Amino acid sequence: MALTASRRPPTDPSLTRLRVALTTFFALDGFIFAGWVVRIPAIKAQVGASSSELGLALLGVSAGAVATMVLTGGLCRRFGSRRITVVTGVLMALSIALPPLTHSALALGLVLLAFGAAYGGMNVAINSVAVDLVAALRRPVISGFHAAYSLGGLLGAALGGLLAPHLSPTTHLLLLTPVGLLVAAVAGRTLLTQRITPPADDRQDRSGSAGSPAEGTAGAAPAVHRTGLLVAVFGLIALCTAYGEGALAEWGPLHIQEDLGGGQGIAAAGYAAVALAMALGRLSGTALLERLGQTRALVLGGLTAAAGMLLGALAPSIWLALAGFAVTGLGLANLFPVAIARAGELAGPSGVAAASTLGYGGMLLGPPSIGFLADAFGLPTALTTVALLAATASAIAYAVRNLGTRPGP
Repeated sequence: MALTASRRPPTDPSLTRLRVALTTFFALDGFIFAGWVVRIPAIKAQVGASSSELGLALLGVSAGAVATMVLTGGLCRRFGSRRITVVTGVLMALSIALPPLTHSALALGLVLLAFGAAYGGMNVAINSVAVDLVAALRRPVISGFHAAYSLGGLLGAALGGLLAPHLSPTTHLLLLTPVGLLVAAVAGRTLLTQRITPPADDRQDRSGSAGSPAEGTAGAAPAVHRTGLLVAVFGLIALCTAYGEGALAEWGPLHIQEDLGGGQGIAAAGYAAVALAMALGRLSGTALLERLGQTRALVLGGLTAAAGMLLGALAPSIWLALAGFAVTGLGLANLFPVAIARAGELAGPSGVAAASTLGYGGMLLGPPSIGFLADAFGLPTALTTVALLAATASAIAYAVRNLGTRPGP
């Protein structure tokens, strides 16, 4: 799919408008999610939850997301990925106002099911649209979309850090609803009115009549089970990555505040450091993938994340921990988007949904696991599991380097 600059066709203006609109939805996704995670310490205190109780409540986000992801691939095929993107964007903007209205861990977990359902559906839908746009643009720009998610997360975390000392979680998160609805309405109009039409030679390439041997006549022989296996492999990489992203988002601020004695603003900076590092990593992701190729980018990213998380979890000072979080974010930056893009290229929206479901299974596993481990061994030790899974993602990427995939989108 990669082309030299001389062969790359000029970009259709409608594709540019679609790219901007989709980038906006990725940013909105990160912005709203960050608004929630930076207020977790305050909401934990509000509902009077222990670490393990909070872990079970946070399970609501992941359970809702995974349950919806199982269905969203089919919904995208029936109604179109762009329609589902707009609908779930609206639902996410509405559901963000619910968590601070609760006063028990059980109630918090129940409303987080609704928030997680909207979040999960939106992630499958926007990634399905992104896979189509990558094919039409004929460049590995998937990391750029995820960079917008990280930049949205950075903005949301920075805003949360500024507002935390002055506004209650209820007021803060309620303000995000009209912002989200406005952005979804404006960007959604463009998303729904523009068409995605890959260049003619690219349609031939993807149909197998032209292009790389891996997808031509030589590539038609592998059975469907090989595609399923490859989707599952990329889903496992996404799982290891999502576990780390979820842990940093939901437990990083608590580690800064409770273990290292930082205030609410500094706790929010923990997530902001991750979001900034991931944004920088993803902004350079297209060039990185074109230069290094998929396998080396995945392997090096996983090893970098593992080293950074060991520093972030075990550092004795706030600033070293923040540096470790940033290195972790830099390493994780391109693992998830590449894994989801490859699954989508192999099997369309169904591949995106399957890999996303496996991926967010990491978020399903993460909150309760880290919560129970934190109660038993302390949060710093619990967070080292992120390093273990990042190294596992690296090992998987290296192990499957010769399974017949093309050299990265």
